Amino acid sequence: MLTINFSPFPNLETERLLLRRVDSNDVKEIFALRSNPETMKYIPRPLVKTDEDALEHIAMIDTKIETNEGINWAITLKDNPKLIGIIGHYRIKPEHYRAEIGYMLLPEYNGKGIISEAVSEAVNYGFKIMKLHSIEAIIAPENHGSAKVLEKNGFVKEAHLKENEFFEGRFLDTVIYSILNK
Repeated sequence: MLTINFSPFPNLETERLLLRRVDSNDVKEIFALRSNPETMKYIPRPLVKTDEDALEHIAMIDTKIETNEGINWAITLKDNPKLIGIIGHYRIKPEHYRAEIGYMLLPEYNGKGIISEAVSEAVNYGFKIMKLHSIEAIIAPENHGSAKVLEKNGFVKEAHLKENEFFEGRFLDTVIYSILNK
């Protein structure tokens, strides 16, 4: 079985980005991401309503890192430490050498290739450092932007599950993409 250890916390760097640990100084940006119906459109989770909710979300991220259950990075531009998005490995299944990747970005940064660059680096970390065999992404079928990012990064569509999640009074479909470590 896979052994995972996120200590010390691994900062990651790409051509334009620094992926660093999320901290309480990011509360306004976490609030902006998770309270915005546009950024949360394809994420079946309740909207954050207060700074306190955002701080609780940051605390949950910290707990997952400290217990080696998951890892999130703040996506920042190299020349600016401000959080513009989040990316991470969730629902890690060490017994299956598999994790789920997830990400979100403030809308004003969409369309600039930032998420694709961050996904590439997070996948690289997942395979080379975490020693995962496969990484999955679970998206809404209508989230064409995310599907494009995943396909650009070598993910393939594995499944389309019909009405498999229930959120806010209705059933939602999900699509699973995955990539294997070759």
